[in-house]
Amino acid sequence: MKIWIDADACPASVKEILYRASRRLEIPLCLVANRDLRHPSDPLFSAVRVPQGFDVADGYIAQNAAPGDLIVTADIPLAALIVEGGATAIDPRGELYTEENIGERLSLRDFMQDLRSDGLVQGGPPELRATDSHRFASALDRWLTARMKSPPPGARGGEGGGDATRESGP
Repeated sequence: MKIWIDADACPASVKEILYRASRRLEIPLCLVANRDLRHPSDPLFSAVRVPQGFDVADGYIAQNAAPGDLIVTADIPLAALIVEGGATAIDPRGELYTEENIGERLSLRDFMQDLRSDGLVQGGPPELRATDSHRFASALDRWLTARMKSPPPGARGGEGGGDATRESGP
C-alpha cells in the first residue's frame, strides 16, 4: 500500500494528517506536483516533480498508483481513473470516491463547469475549514483501519490498525 497526494492544491492541514498516518503505520507516501515541494525528512516520504502542464501530475499518479493504494485528490476525473484502476481515492474534505458515486460526481462536476463557462456560476468550492480537516481525518482513519485489518490480495500492508490520525503518546 502507498499513499499518493495530488499535492499541487492539497491543503497543508491535510498533508500533516497524512504524514502522521504514514509514519505511524509505516506506509510510504509520495507527493506529486508540478513544482518543488517541501516535506518532512523521513525515509517513508518522497516527492515527484512533474513538468508543467495540464493534468501532468494527475497522469503520473494514474500511471503509477496500484490497486490497494490510497490517492488524495480533489480532482474528480483523476479520482474516476483511480477508482477504475482498483485503488481508492479520497478528497481533502473526507469524501471517499467509490464505484457507486464517481459517475454522479463526474456528472455534477461537468454540469458545474458548464454553468461556470456560461457565466451563471462563479468561483469554486469554499475554503477548507477545520471541520473539513476533521472529516478528512475521520474518513482516513476509518479507511486505514479497515485496510490494516484486511488488506486486499497482493497489497502491501502493516499489521494492526488503530487511530491513523493522532500521534502516539510516550
